[in-house]
Amino acid sequence: MPTSAAPQPWCSIVPDYLMRRLASADEPTVVAAAERSLRADVAMRARREQQDRIIGRLPGIVPQGLRDRARDASTPPRAQQVPTSPDTEPPTARRSLYDAEHRTSLPGRLVRSEGEPATEDISVTEAYDGLGATWGLLIESYGRDSLDGAGLPLTATVHYDKDYDNAFWDGTQMVFGDGDGVYFDSFTSSIDVIGHELAHGLTQYTAGLVYVAQSGALNESLSDVFGSLVKQRSLGQDAEAADWLIGEGLFTDRVNGVALRSMKAPGTAYDDPVLGKDPQPADMDGYVDLPHDSSNDNGGVHINSGIPNRAFYLTATALGGPAWAAAGQIWFDTLVAGGLPRDADFTGFAKATVAAAKARYGATGVEVAAVREAWRTVKVPLRVTHRNR
Repeated sequence: MPTSAAPQPWCSIVPDYLMRRLASADEPTVVAAAERSLRADVAMRARREQQDRIIGRLPGIVPQGLRDRARDASTPPRAQQVPTSPDTEPPTARRSLYDAEHRTSLPGRLVRSEGEPATEDISVTEAYDGLGATWGLLIESYGRDSLDGAGLPLTATVHYDKDYDNAFWDGTQMVFGDGDGVYFDSFTSSIDVIGHELAHGLTQYTAGLVYVAQSGALNESLSDVFGSLVKQRSLGQDAEAADWLIGEGLFTDRVNGVALRSMKAPGTAYDDPVLGKDPQPADMDGYVDLPHDSSNDNGGVHINSGIPNRAFYLTATALGGPAWAAAGQIWFDTLVAGGLPRDADFTGFAKATVAAAKARYGATGVEVAAVREAWRTVKVPLRVTHRNR
């Protein structure tokens, strides 16, 4: 039976510090959209926290619908391979797409189910395809049937709110805004954003990394890793050919930037008069120690994730070939193995990746050497453990 999971936070692709920059812009329409998005985010975060409190404190009187959501958010056994037999139906994606019709009630109106033909709504098509590409990466590359390893249906809602500048995983489903049209385009337009947010669900059902400080930055980094792998696999790119950008295409031409983040070169994704400069560090020399609250990016989870992001990029390019193969397999093994603490710090995670590489490829393999060198380059020590900062 599944075991109880840590409460899963509301996780968005655009951090609050970028939204606050937009809210201070000189254009009234942009400010209005940013403020509306921030209010919606605060409300959604509070709703999720309230739900977690109810589930955690009042298990005997939780309504059945909410109890079902709690059950679905629990951690199932960490099976990596889907069992097959001649009498077993092959696993298949189970996607459901909804339209919020610019309101905030979820999930909205059902507009496309698994196997149904495409509609004329490009956002529905992009979301449907992105969910399928993420499911395909998990099942075909790692033998995992959906986020929970047991065929969890994938649900997404498009056209959330009005001019909403974000996309998020709320612990049970994906939600996409259409953007304000001035700084952000539609959030279904980047397949890596879809993969990123769904990967928060993968982490929820496996390691359950606490969404604060270094463990939270690892949570964000793992979503960037698997989001990038979804994109690379869908394009048929190897590690060398990939752009390693997260959210490429989200910014309009108005923005002086190429994406939300760069895994290859953290800190270089944008440098814009309104949005500011990409704050991600490329190694531990630039690590930002922030208070552990939502006003400070939960201790820098979207900022410091650049460090483990670059470690993965370095590992993947050192090994060559498709990044979802050896490098992705090592990171996947680390995530699902079961021994990673929920409050793991960078050193603890780095050690776990080395152990995963040894277990799968042997202690003297080039894979282990590549992983070790990557963490050395980003200055994360492998011998001294610094607890979650």
